[in-house]
Amino acid sequence: MKMDKQNLNFNFFKSAKNTFKKEINSLSKIPFDLDSKNYNKFCQEILDNKGNLFLMGIGKSGNIAEKVCSTLSSTGTPAIYISAAEASHGDLGVLTKKDLLIIFSFSGETEEILKILPTCAKKVKKILSITGNKTSTLANNAKISIDLKIDEEACPMDLAPTTSSTSMLLLGDAIAISLLEAKNFSPKDFAENHPGGSLGKKFFKAKDLMVQKKDIPSLAENTKISDAIYPISSAGLGLTMINKNNKITGIFTDGDLRRCLEKKIDISKITLAKVMTRDFKFINENEFLSKAISQMERYKVFSLLVKNTNGRVIGLLRMHDLLKAKII
Repeated sequence: MKMDKQNLNFNFFKSAKNTFKKEINSLSKIPFDLDSKNYNKFCQEILDNKGNLFLMGIGKSGNIAEKVCSTLSSTGTPAIYISAAEASHGDLGVLTKKDLLIIFSFSGETEEILKILPTCAKKVKKILSITGNKTSTLANNAKISIDLKIDEEACPMDLAPTTSSTSMLLLGDAIAISLLEAKNFSPKDFAENHPGGSLGKKFFKAKDLMVQKKDIPSLAENTKISDAIYPISSAGLGLTMINKNNKITGIFTDGDLRRCLEKKIDISKITLAKVMTRDFKFINENEFLSKAISQMERYKVFSLLVKNTNGRVIGLLRMHDLLKAKII
């Protein structure tokens, strides 16, 4: 398509601000326009559902339904997306009388959806809908329908779905979070659903990434500083544990060694007991890595010893390993 009379001095950011303003104005009214009892019933239907939860849509509404489906699944409410375009070609076969179907259509009159609506109604337990037209065919044929009101589309020609699609996305997120809170969904649950993502990895536990105690050098308190250089450098962990009577009493790091040299301490005569860090930082083996990261940042350290539930040191957690695992 050829574009004539293109404005070479067009202010793109001014246009963007106008779009932001239009969408935000409409979105800010949603909490006040929604029927709270209707919303609660809608969420309760999902919470009480014993079968599968399916979400359906087409076009922009389909894109939103698919995204909401993903959000629900990752936050404790497993959901499956079906495209209305593919549904009439065999995909409806997955629906059963135990299932709940949520259909997204802002107009509520989308031809592809209305064509399969009677079949869907026969195959599932209940149909819920999210529309922008409470008198639409879809809304009238749904057990519960949430009606979204918007002032205007951000598109100046009122053609491209903009504010309408954003409002559906916002509502979908609100439903997912409402269900998350109702189920007391925890960070641990989230991590189990995101084993490969950086967000989920932060909820792995300290024991999952720590260096085992057997691989950490350990020297007696009466060891000369000079004799600690090789064990520290050969292990490549940046420190050694210090022990007395088989109990870890402190640590000595390469940073401690550097400070000893700067102070011109005679490292061939002074023992580790004189210069080691006794008040070393540690974390429990069952704490999440997200907490370990916070502790490292708070104390400005690059490693934490890991203790078990009995208070015994069992490993070492390093910033290096967190970075290598792409958790940070």
